[in-house]
Amino acid sequence: MQFSIGVEYAFHSLFYMVDLPKSKTVGIKQIAGLNRIKESYLSKVFTKLQKAGIVRSITGVKGGYELARRAEDISFWDIIEAIEGNASFFQCVEIRKNNIFVDDPSVFTDECPCLIKVVISEAEETFRNSLRSKSLRWLYDQVNEGFSDDKRMAIKEWMKII
Repeated sequence: MQFSIGVEYAFHSLFYMVDLPKSKTVGIKQIAGLNRIKESYLSKVFTKLQKAGIVRSITGVKGGYELARRAEDISFWDIIEAIEGNASFFQCVEIRKNNIFVDDPSVFTDECPCLIKVVISEAEETFRNSLRSKSLRWLYDQVNEGFSDDKRMAIKEWMKII
């Protein structure tokens, strides 16, 4: 399993939106410039984030994007799922039913699930729950804590000019 680069783009972009003043929005061009990434790709990322209800688009002269929910209500899993979708990591096609040693494949029912699928599904749910336990606010607070006062001021200045 590997997440696309869009997941990283989403996290790094959303990070700078956590403490935007209420009347401020940020555009794709500003975020792309901040992170030195392509606007066209970032635009696709933000389309997915908007569909998932993580950001909302504001139209008009002072338009752009803002968080649609509080940062503490946006989990890591919410962001990943918005970009990657919610398909299971493991796709069980029940090949055990085709095994040459199986006399009656009809014995394999919901009451007799594939043990491989059960174990991987449990691990996947543990993984997802771990990501659900961390929020965008948590990320911001953790990273911001390590910034120097000068860096915090530089970020606040950047937010004033966007």
